[in-house]
Amino acid sequence: MGGAARDWPDLAGRIIEDEGGRRHVLPIRVYFEDTDFSGVVYHASYLRWCERGRSDFLRLVGNDHRALIGGTTGREPAAFVVRRMKLEYLKPAYIDDVLEVHTRVREIGAASLTLDQVICRDDTRLFEAEVMVVLVSTSGKPRRISEAIRSALRSA
Repeated sequence: MGGAARDWPDLAGRIIEDEGGRRHVLPIRVYFEDTDFSGVVYHASYLRWCERGRSDFLRLVGNDHRALIGGTTGREPAAFVVRRMKLEYLKPAYIDDVLEVHTRVREIGAASLTLDQVICRDDTRLFEAEVMVVLVSTSGKPRRISEAIRSALRSA
């Protein structure tokens, strides 16, 4: 019954290239759990979808979350945590909509990564976010992003 996640190549979305460069695209369907009583998407659902988009983007460029958190990368255990978010709610989404979460690298710092994320329905932008995440150790101290991850992010 059922195969491993690796048997579903699009489970984590895709990295595509267009006139604006490379970006990650993750499809999302709106379910009842994502909406308020009226069938309109609840505001926090957008944040959850952005988290999935960021996590899957990092996974596709070669960041092994489990290895990073578990310290099996040869470095102290660490994780990316959100430091700052700038959000714009532009238009509503509704029950059964099929949306896309677009994630693009804006800036790579020593220990931080700033991403632009857009959630859209077809060609209509519904939500925009500028998100800064920081790589921190288990003690909460910033850690330099490894050259391997930096290189993968630059080519993504």
